Amino acid sequence: MNNAFENAMTQLDQAANIMNLNKDIYAVLKQSDRVLIVSIPVKMDSGEVKVFTGYRSQYNNAMGPYKGGIRYHWNVSIDEVKALSFWMMIKCATVNIPMGGGKGGIIVNPKELSIGELERLSRGYIQKIWREIGSDKDVPAPDVYTTPQIMGWMRDEYEKLVGHSDPGVITGKAIPNGGSEGRETATAQGGVYVVKELAKKLGLNPSETKVAVQGMGNVGGFMAKILHEEGYDIVAISDSKGGIYSENLDLNAVFAHKEATGSVQNLEGTKNVTNEELLELPVDILVPAALENQIHKDNVDKILAKAIVEMANGPVTPEADEILKQKNVPVVPDVLANAGGVTVSCFEWEQNNKNEHWTEAEVFAKLEPMMVQAFNEVWETKEKYNVAMRVAAFVKAIERVAAKMKI
Repeated sequence: MNNAFENAMTQLDQAANIMNLNKDIYAVLKQSDRVLIVSIPVKMDSGEVKVFTGYRSQYNNAMGPYKGGIRYHWNVSIDEVKALSFWMMIKCATVNIPMGGGKGGIIVNPKELSIGELERLSRGYIQKIWREIGSDKDVPAPDVYTTPQIMGWMRDEYEKLVGHSDPGVITGKAIPNGGSEGRETATAQGGVYVVKELAKKLGLNPSETKVAVQGMGNVGGFMAKILHEEGYDIVAISDSKGGIYSENLDLNAVFAHKEATGSVQNLEGTKNVTNEELLELPVDILVPAALENQIHKDNVDKILAKAIVEMANGPVTPEADEILKQKNVPVVPDVLANAGGVTVSCFEWEQNNKNEHWTEAEVFAKLEPMMVQAFNEVWETKEKYNVAMRVAAFVKAIERVAAKMKI
């Protein structure tokens, strides 16, 4: 099994070598600032008490308060949260927002809990970590299997414990509870800005640019819709059951068919493809927006796309990355491509701290120049060092973090 933290440290080593990183800063960046491990006793509906294990890794706060989601998953581990908090540091610094890297999680299958048990678990977690979080210290958010409702319970519990209101302690809240407009589509919208910049670099005209999107959840579904509205030619899309391909794909019909049948497959006038086959279609831009490790050493030679935009976390393995670089296929890495979500989370924090509420138009008017600038900085770094875009993003991010650490 791949150890996520070891992978993260390999990426750090790669960037450090290219940029001749100061050895003292390198030594500090190899460790998380602090990792909290907590036991959370929860009274179950049956009356028995079950004890759950929770984590919070606070990796580095040179850029600003630690920032990162809390996941509820049966596979959560200390190495996973450390790796994810390191990547959050990189992601925040890549798009240059004033936030550091954090991540948390609880080992649990939330589907097995009642709503009452879920609430007691969420409040219990905050009771254990509240001294270490706050809008000026560490700002959690939703992640795998956590929701705006769970964030609401956590904020409420935190405010009870500190005895005053602090709406910016947690982002990803429901809008009536201080959440930001545009949060639902922010990750996809940020990805669209990146695709548009990439198309300019590759000299692609939107109406002639064929795009395949793997996954149509919150990110892939919105991304396909927005790209289609921007004039891009979406020729393939998939869900967890499989995908469809057609040179004349009618996206409205696709979404209606999925709504009616629970799957995109078997839509009239389209060809069914597997999720694996979708990756190998002859398109200009491939958008993996589903699961990690989709493009790997065994299928990378069959990839025909001219460029890849990673909207999922880690859909291209390190071995495949190397091969794609040799084939001159640019891969816009997840830490840049899907950073629209954390950027709008940062905007939510800013709105809460200033007691403001921005419209969706205002949110996206602030998001676009940040994503465009980040893309161009990473592209320039790639050209300067002749490296893959992922390595370039790490170099750019670590330059920023190192400069703050020196101060």
